[in-house]
Amino acid sequence: MQRELQWFKEVESILPFETHEYLNSSDGLTARELFTTNHAELKKEAEESMKGTATSCTTVGALIVTIMFAVAFTVPGGNDSATGLPMFMHKKLFRVFILSDTISLISSATSVITFLGLLTSTYAEDDFLWSLPKEMMVGLSTLFISIAAMMITFSCALTIMLDGEAKMIIPVIVFASVPVVSFAFYLFPLLFEICRSTYGSSMFPKKAGI
Repeated sequence: MQRELQWFKEVESILPFETHEYLNSSDGLTARELFTTNHAELKKEAEESMKGTATSCTTVGALIVTIMFAVAFTVPGGNDSATGLPMFMHKKLFRVFILSDTISLISSATSVITFLGLLTSTYAEDDFLWSLPKEMMVGLSTLFISIAAMMITFSCALTIMLDGEAKMIIPVIVFASVPVVSFAFYLFPLLFEICRSTYGSSMFPKKAGI
């Protein structure tokens, strides 16, 4: 749908303004009205596809928000009974744990809000040109960041608790990277395609002399 709109806008931009409202002799429609009529089904499919993606990602993002919020109050090692502060507060790795937890919480919350915006969008025809693709890119990017930060949080927590047990720590970190790599494998082709389509070069190269 985005590529079709880009094609239409490119053609529209090279034609004199007064021709934009010319009526088609066969059905009495302007170019824009004819475009809308011919692409009604494609627009419906695009809307359903984006809503399906947004719904699934919202569920994942909301789950990560819940987990990361709970993790912030159940730190590894527990709290000092006298001061109430975390036992490993002064460890550098604990600071990484807190930082990654915060990043994961904020990015997942941002992702959920972005996808909720997609779900409540009016899905006007022109929204498929810039607005919706940009929201999708922001939502997918922040969701990936939240998953990566979540696995870093998990790895830090286990490393703190298994201090000195390298034979157990190394396999844990390796396995923790599997979800991140898997998500990136399926996510990046889609993200790249959306980015290329949205910010790529004009459909009509300048050398064409149009």
